[in-house]
Amino acid sequence: MKSVKGHIFVSIALFYILFAVFLSYTAQAQNKVFTIEEAVTAAGGKLIPKNLDQLQWVKGTSNYSYIENGVLKIFDAKTAKLINEIKKTDIDVALIDTKFDTLQKFPRCTWINSNTIRFVFLNKIFTFNVQYKILDKLIDYNASEMENADFNNVYSNVAYTKGNNLFINEKQITFDDKSGFVNGQVVHRNEFGINKGTFWSPDNDKLAYYHLDEHLVAEYPIYQLHNRPADARTIRYPIAGTPSHHASLCIFNTKNNTTVTIKTGEPKEKYLTNIVWTPDAKNILIAEVNRAQNNMKLNMYDATSGEFVKTLFEENNEKWVEPEHEPLFLKSDSKKFLWWSERDGYNHLYLYDISGKLIKQITKGNFVITEVNGFDKNEENIFVTTTAISPIERHLMIVNLKTGKSKILSSISGTHTSIVNFDGSYVIDIFQNQTTPRQIRIISTNGKINHLIYTAPNPLTDYKLGETTIGTIKANDGTELFYRLIKPINFNPDAKYPVVVYLYNGPHLQLVNNTWLGGANYWMQYMAQKGYYVFTIDGRGSMNRGFNFESAIFRKLGTVEMEDQLKGIEFLKTLPNVDADRIGIHGWSFGGFMTTSLMTRQPGIYKVGVAGGPVIDWGLYEIMYTERYMDTPDENPDGYKNSNLLNYTKNLKGKLLMIHGGEDDVVLWQHSLLYIEKCIKDGIQIDYFVYPHHPHNVSGKDRIHLMEKISNYFFDNL
Repeated sequence: MKSVKGHIFVSIALFYILFAVFLSYTAQAQNKVFTIEEAVTAAGGKLIPKNLDQLQWVKGTSNYSYIENGVLKIFDAKTAKLINEIKKTDIDVALIDTKFDTLQKFPRCTWINSNTIRFVFLNKIFTFNVQYKILDKLIDYNASEMENADFNNVYSNVAYTKGNNLFINEKQITFDDKSGFVNGQVVHRNEFGINKGTFWSPDNDKLAYYHLDEHLVAEYPIYQLHNRPADARTIRYPIAGTPSHHASLCIFNTKNNTTVTIKTGEPKEKYLTNIVWTPDAKNILIAEVNRAQNNMKLNMYDATSGEFVKTLFEENNEKWVEPEHEPLFLKSDSKKFLWWSERDGYNHLYLYDISGKLIKQITKGNFVITEVNGFDKNEENIFVTTTAISPIERHLMIVNLKTGKSKILSSISGTHTSIVNFDGSYVIDIFQNQTTPRQIRIISTNGKINHLIYTAPNPLTDYKLGETTIGTIKANDGTELFYRLIKPINFNPDAKYPVVVYLYNGPHLQLVNNTWLGGANYWMQYMAQKGYYVFTIDGRGSMNRGFNFESAIFRKLGTVEMEDQLKGIEFLKTLPNVDADRIGIHGWSFGGFMTTSLMTRQPGIYKVGVAGGPVIDWGLYEIMYTERYMDTPDENPDGYKNSNLLNYTKNLKGKLLMIHGGEDDVVLWQHSLLYIEKCIKDGIQIDYFVYPHHPHNVSGKDRIHLMEKISNYFFDNL
């Protein structure tokens, strides 16, 4: 009996020892903090929430597929059960049979029909029939030598650029060897949603392409310091109020090797945007925006002669019009198309016929449409992503094209990325919110199917994170502004903590959203781990809140944005644990402009600022962006003067670090250099750092250096 009791005692003691060790290990594991390298690189990507690799619909079916353990797996949407597997070796056998090397891993692929995938390998594009295991080579494709590659719909031709000229397959079709001409590339500095310079016709025989004449645009040097002696490459950079480039649209016919120039006429200084072919390939549509950007005409041209056919409709606004989406033609009725517009104050969809007659407005309400996701089988309903539930969330909505009746299909609060299958019967719903890294569901649009197929593990389980709150405060005009506040870890309710404000507050960006960690990056949590509050507010001028919200900045950049940032400071000062004498601010690009503005136009509020790639003088920034929001310097001299930060250097109080990329071709290095020169003349001391061979953003391993420098500046001075 004693022996049994002794064993029980030893077992209990051993249990408690092991349990104590477990608790100690668990406590240690859950209290890790980021190194600066982990915060910047997410530990080389290891801390990024995992995803299903190459998740997509099998074209024309209700089956979906993804890569798992090097195998392409195909599932039935109704049951979420595995129905087929395609192994790398299946493709390898076909490659060997056709005298090609084998794959190192399963390639990135796209379904082109229910049985066939397309992939790139050995500078060639192949198709592979997964049912009959048949391999076909479509076309040669050397990505390293073919810039701006664009394939026609059947992959029989590829357009690409070398230097400033355009090629199709091996054939050169433009011959502009002199500096100042560019063919087949993005124009208007990527504004108006432009992300390519070539446009294949639906019949695959004709290629529309941009031709750019930049001869009147000033040349700017970008210094190449590694060369001995150092020299410079030049870029054409059109600054506000100066001559701009002239864009035209040409069409090359691959059948008869002829080129026609679309006759867009005078004036030449205008923006040719949102290019699209009509479905019959006979005409081409161009949304033409005047240089003042307050008028847009959707014009039709004959694709054979280049002659103007007619203006379908116009849009005017005393502030600006900014078309960013080409017309979307219906497959069920090629004489009708959808058009995106902010004409009623929010980004919505409008249905037109090819004559330019408005049939009806499809979506309505005080929210914006951020994406068109697809249609149902007969195009009776359209699927769109919308902010209808909240400006900081994204949900899938189905809208009937005839009645306008709508319904939200995604029910869980957060941000939903939706991939709709071919007939609108099923949706891949990729979901995240503040506390959910990623969940993926297969849902049926009739509401009967809801399969959870993947939940990403929390990659930060072992890390101590600051508590994150998303809330709203009121602007001076009563507008709700969304903020995100991260508390320091190990929060002591009796202590006072410094604050780092991270901001952008400019057009086309929204920082606060109901996504993983509330949209905060890991560096912000790193700063919370170092004992700082981290605060962000999206003031007026930022995106996804409607035209009035964004256009409040018109002709006075930096004004209402500062007002809203200061409302954020008022809020912070109401918090008992905020040390109001230790508030810092950091931003990049427009955020760098805002950081410098607040440090010098509202001196004494922020103790420390770090401004990266800052616009200092809008008179030195590009035409397309600046003139949209500010008009020209001649038209708006007071607006340019008031926003020119060279006028406020003497006001600086506190510590300011300015950082710039030495090869920045977005915000020219000239901005910060002129600011430094003005500080020297005014006897003002600031800190300055250059990343010599980086463009507008510092990337790669040097970004660790950048973020460590920014962090240390706050550690040392705040």
